Amino acid sequence: MIRRTCLICIFIFVAAYSNAYAVGVEVAVGGWSQAISGTLSYQALSDLDIIDLDNDLKFDDESRVTGRAKIDLPLFLPNIYLVAAPMEFEGSGIKSGTLNFGGTTFDFSSELTSKITLNQYDVGFYYGLPFVKTGTLGKLNVDLGLNVRIADFKATVSGTAGGNSVTESESLTLPIPMLYVGVQFMPIKSLAIEAEGRGIAVGDNKLYSLVGRIRYNFAGPVFVAGGYRFDKLEIDEEDVVTDIEFKGPFLELGLKF
Repeated sequence: MIRRTCLICIFIFVAAYSNAYAVGVEVAVGGWSQAISGTLSYQALSDLDIIDLDNDLKFDDESRVTGRAKIDLPLFLPNIYLVAAPMEFEGSGIKSGTLNFGGTTFDFSSELTSKITLNQYDVGFYYGLPFVKTGTLGKLNVDLGLNVRIADFKATVSGTAGGNSVTESESLTLPIPMLYVGVQFMPIKSLAIEAEGRGIAVGDNKLYSLVGRIRYNFAGPVFVAGGYRFDKLEIDEEDVVTDIEFKGPFLELGLKF
């Protein structure tokens, strides 16, 4: 709770500062249909303790509200990009054999209920490449910058151990610096085809986020957008090992001034 409150305060401060100096603002709220797949383990003793999220825990697809804001600043100041993308998945399944998770050995073929939460908050600082926009008469723009993602991750598994109901969980909050690349192509003034990439690879930890979007301004500053987002999260921290993918289509409604 304290971490989330601090993050909200940071966003409010950045947005308030940007509002005083911004020369362009784009805000959007939408829904992201999220599917999860991959593997997860916590204090695994062998490969048998690696959980297949599709086959063992049988997570359902979920839909969550997302939001983003881009603030273009004048002169030498970097532009700002804020993104919030919460995720939460629940599932119930049976893993054949025993499972060691968090120091607890769940009973043979125990029915497991589980939850994975991953809330991601991005604060990005970027510059547009002016020669690209000028050379294409405003039809093509390329942005380069740095992004800091706060990844708030929690995994919980419940089942029976020794005939008793047991719940094990582990949480991590990781500030992750990433490179950011954005491309916007506008064949006509009201239509934009956009792509965004964020990524970092340090040792055994890797995080990639790819977004493709089509945006159409249909009434002045009001636009509708749709696209697809793919995230890949590989973590090896504090006995938590993940290789998880999150993906799915999204729709947005927003304003661009």
